[in-house]
Amino acid sequence: MSRSHEPHQSFFPFRNPFRMLSPKGSHLSKKYLLQLNTFEETLAERLRKLNTKDKNDILSLSWMKSAMESLCNTHNDIKDLITELELPVSDWDEKWIDVYLDISVNLLDICIAFSSELSRLNQGNLLLQCVLHNLKSAPSNVFIRASSSLDSWRQHINSKNPRVENCCTILDKLVASLDLPKVKNSAKGKVLMRAMYGVKVQTVFICSVFAAAFSGSERKLFHVPVSEKYKWAQDFSDLQSNINGEIRNIFSSGGVKVLKELEVVETAAKKLYPMIQDGVDLVEVAEAFQNSVSDLGRGTEKLLQGLDLLSKEVDGFFQIVLTGRDALLGNLRSNGAVSETMLEGNVA
Repeated sequence: MSRSHEPHQSFFPFRNPFRMLSPKGSHLSKKYLLQLNTFEETLAERLRKLNTKDKNDILSLSWMKSAMESLCNTHNDIKDLITELELPVSDWDEKWIDVYLDISVNLLDICIAFSSELSRLNQGNLLLQCVLHNLKSAPSNVFIRASSSLDSWRQHINSKNPRVENCCTILDKLVASLDLPKVKNSAKGKVLMRAMYGVKVQTVFICSVFAAAFSGSERKLFHVPVSEKYKWAQDFSDLQSNINGEIRNIFSSGGVKVLKELEVVETAAKKLYPMIQDGVDLVEVAEAFQNSVSDLGRGTEKLLQGLDLLSKEVDGFFQIVLTGRDALLGNLRSNGAVSETMLEGNVA
């Protein structure tokens, strides 16, 4: 795995692995251009769909689910493109392979960090379920237990997840890998490098938004400038400006600390907390009390559903990265392209 003190490296910082794939001076054929155009146009369409005009969608679990689903589809597309290009793994440079495996490990680490945060938020829902269960009972002593559970939930939600906090370091490495290598003699290499750049840009952007959402800090956001020569460049720039700009506005105005669905639950909990803590006369505030309990119940259910759906998408992305990594290792072993010692040293 990369170490934070190592200098930034491009994705292909060493000898071009595609140098031997075609004669010197090769140009993109119509076939390769069609494959590249199809990939870039599909990516542009995905980016447009993520560029929501409804500000309430930003930092919501539903938008984040769509973003992760979009990212999964793009990573699947690059796998299909590699298959279509029929790039022989045996010609890849060992040092490039090492860098590629290192980047895949970084992506797996990010997935693990996001999954751990989603699991932590789900654990908080168990405390909310205890609150709601106790509030259905009549004896006053259950309000004491409900108040205690609500206190525990607030402390749990406001705690920091070290894995999410460390995402910035990992994202720094991925941003440093965005530089495109120079591919002079391989038409297939040119297609793959250009397509993989789009994959990496989308990956860095979405992962940085997730890190900001889970940490409640705009410092986790990254701004990635993209050349206009890419078909998806304008759509990405519009998406990045809209989402990052709105997140910064939300945080600067003291808005959402983490997720929109979680903010709804926190608001309901704040209204309910004084009623069960101070032992107010529930007869006098019966309607307000029931409304607050109902709001908390609905908010908790929506939060639970959203976390569950997003967790599945993050797990799916983890599997896509892992299977792609395993497939590369399998191909290398079957082709005898590199030593077993090198492969074993790179296994996560």
